[in-house]
Amino acid sequence: MAGLMAMAKEQRMKMLLIVISAVLSGVAIIGQSYLFVIIVNRVFLKGNSFSEIIPYLLWLIVALFARTLFSYLSGRTGIKMASKVKGNLRSALLNKFSRNPLQVSLQGQSGQKVSVMMDTVDEIDRYFSNYIPQVVQSMIIPIMILIVIFYEHAATGIIIIITAPFIPIFMMIIGFNTKDRAEEQLDKMAAFSGTFLDTLQGITTLKLFGRSAEQKETIRKSSLDFRDATMVVLKTAFSNSLALEFISMLSIGLVALEVAIRLIIYQDITFYTGFLMLVLAPEFYTKLKDLGSAFHTGRGSMGAAKKLGSELEETAQPVVFGEENLSKDAPPLIELHAASFNYGVDAFALKNVNVIIRPYERVAIVGKTGAGKTTLLHVIAGLVSLSEGEIKVNGRERLNYQEKDWFDQLSYISQDPYLFSGTVAENIAIGGRSDATRMEIEQAAKKAGIMELVDSLEHGFDTPIGEAGRGLSGGEKQRVAIARAFLKCPSVILFDEPTTGLDLQTERILQSSLKELSRNSTVITVAHRLYTIQNADKILYLENGELVASGTHDELLASVSAYRKMVTVQQGGAVQ
Repeated sequence: MAGLMAMAKEQRMKMLLIVISAVLSGVAIIGQSYLFVIIVNRVFLKGNSFSEIIPYLLWLIVALFARTLFSYLSGRTGIKMASKVKGNLRSALLNKFSRNPLQVSLQGQSGQKVSVMMDTVDEIDRYFSNYIPQVVQSMIIPIMILIVIFYEHAATGIIIIITAPFIPIFMMIIGFNTKDRAEEQLDKMAAFSGTFLDTLQGITTLKLFGRSAEQKETIRKSSLDFRDATMVVLKTAFSNSLALEFISMLSIGLVALEVAIRLIIYQDITFYTGFLMLVLAPEFYTKLKDLGSAFHTGRGSMGAAKKLGSELEETAQPVVFGEENLSKDAPPLIELHAASFNYGVDAFALKNVNVIIRPYERVAIVGKTGAGKTTLLHVIAGLVSLSEGEIKVNGRERLNYQEKDWFDQLSYISQDPYLFSGTVAENIAIGGRSDATRMEIEQAAKKAGIMELVDSLEHGFDTPIGEAGRGLSGGEKQRVAIARAFLKCPSVILFDEPTTGLDLQTERILQSSLKELSRNSTVITVAHRLYTIQNADKILYLENGELVASGTHDELLASVSAYRKMVTVQQGGAVQ
């Protein structure tokens, strides 16, 4: 990710506006100081009447208004810069998360990702809305003031030249730790957010298993860690402010002492000059002090930027498709050559899978829990990208085809299909063309055996469904997913344990629907049921991410002892 200053420089017009605002603000501050000194000098020393100083008062009001206006314009421009950068960062994060949602979902908790997109990106705001405008002002306005001071009274300028460097020195000494502290605070906040959301989503499960009290302690510890990290950041900020205030007050005191000695003892400067020095010196140090506070803010934003950069640089590679069209006249020939995929260093890996899946073939993927069955299904579907090897469709690399053409071929039905907030008809229509008619939706529902459910609902197909299918049972959600497949008429159907955990009646309905779908399609199923395995044209037996054997049921029974043992267990109960 580009540095924050590089992002700022990309918005050249806004940076130019901040510089112009700083110059004009400096002119207004100097003009205000001169006018204030002139008014006091004329009233108290020269005895001018009120009517004589009215023009100066009006100009003073103009100078005060101009100072406020240009300061406002500088801050507003910084806010606009921040808004654009935050929008770009959130778009980049969203693109990363949505480009390969399956793989990204395996990398950390949802709450952590929300925290990064919202809280961490918001930390960037102050760099542009506060730090950059203040840096520009502190580079321009103090120099303008110093030029005026040297012009009016060089001795005061020399004192300022000697004392001014102490402010940035102390600012850097105290502030350099801020970046690391801010990163630690953001990490603790992301961890707290992730733990809290994870617990909230699974609160029912935790209650049922009697683990809620234990999880409560985990949230408490995470909350305290975040509190401690926040207090360290605040402690650093307060130390920074205290040091800057002390140095500024001491420096202004030295200027006041020098002016008093020259004015009272040596009497070699006028009241006008001395008073002007006492008015301009605080303005000079205030700008440097504000830069110190802004520096602390900027270091915190840099910590957030580093965290965002790490997040965006983490690889969750998408499957990149080409531009060639893929015909949907018949199921394609699918070939996996040395196909490998891993979830990260020292994580589970699918290794060197070689298999050919012919059109209209019924393929069962079997193996123990954790063998890599679902991962292989994801690889075939194109939901994750290969780390090695290739997948060919009709003799050409799948990456050469258009993404839309490939996914138009597929229907993927998982054990827990996702239903969106909307009507039954809208949820079925997601599976087909955007212009699918109501009649086509109803026909798909009939083939999926869902009409009994629809007829029992008060508003039929127009009955609203809650988010994630709330209000429907697991079997009913499965049938909605099957209806999507019927509406789509895919040439490749992928099933991930579609009947696991369902009652016998629902399972029979789904098996009948799946059988009809398979007449015109290649069917690839992660199978646990023996009759599903026995009816397959080809069985892929996996162990620890490796394809141990492939063949028919009888062939594997005769040649693979682990498969034979699995079938024996299945005949006596359930496959392990």
